[in-house]
Amino acid sequence: MRVAIIGGSGNMGRWLTRFLLKEGREVIITGRNEGKLLEAKRRLGITATTDNIEAVENAQVILISVPIDNFEAVVEQIGPYTRPEQVIIDITSIKASPVAAMHKHIKAGVVLGAHPLFGPGAKDIANRSFVLTPTNDTETALAQRVKKYLETRGARAILMSPNEHDETMAVVLGLSHFIAIVSADTLLSFDRLKQMDVVSGVTFKLLVTLTESVITEDPELYASLQTNLPKLAEIERSFQEKVRTWADLVESKDQPEFAQKMRVLKDKFNKVNPDFSSAYEDMYKLIDTLQKPPPEH
Repeated sequence: MRVAIIGGSGNMGRWLTRFLLKEGREVIITGRNEGKLLEAKRRLGITATTDNIEAVENAQVILISVPIDNFEAVVEQIGPYTRPEQVIIDITSIKASPVAAMHKHIKAGVVLGAHPLFGPGAKDIANRSFVLTPTNDTETALAQRVKKYLETRGARAILMSPNEHDETMAVVLGLSHFIAIVSADTLLSFDRLKQMDVVSGVTFKLLVTLTESVITEDPELYASLQTNLPKLAEIERSFQEKVRTWADLVESKDQPEFAQKMRVLKDKFNKVNPDFSSAYEDMYKLIDTLQKPPPEH
């Protein structure tokens, strides 16, 4: 089976290429940067081209791994060249608009929205999660086959609608990234960050790890997510209001109300998460894992 990865010279595209090669698939990738394509061709021994149509015409499966802002233009370009027997899957982090674009421009072949919930730093797909977003019976049948394929390799696959995915990701990705970026901006406004890290406890170390891991990512991708995820601005306004509420309690030194609000949150977490009581121990296990030295070779 030959798989074409449109946008295969990007970080996630290269990850997918390596994974598929291990699976024994033949891979052709496309990209706009000829230097990156030549490097990928040299390192991985694959076919690489700047011509999306050439790749589409010579593949059974097409994976689209391009920035959300370029997505519809790419789909519009390749749409006339797809065939009924082909499978076309997008792996963008947003689903409603890409899936709608595929339905609009791709008239031959079966399309499916997919979102790998991990980045190119993952070693493989074992214990990783994917969301699949079929919109009709044909796509659902394909999604079930993809789900089985992923699960036999140790991954988790969840099916939901494109809109449900995007509303969920607005919190799971959008809000968590926003908190990390604003926290990084705040931490870096102090001139003693290194000193703080030396004397810090587990909570601070995890916060710094979170902020650093987000800031190392692609700024264009994160800006695109922040501006394209639906209802995210509304969620972030709610977050800002809650920050103001808690900051007011600190400023007014209202210890009883602060403690009471924390107790209310604890009760709510206990109801929604049966394992909530182990969170403190889990935090120490996580930091121990992060601080574990790499194995000697």
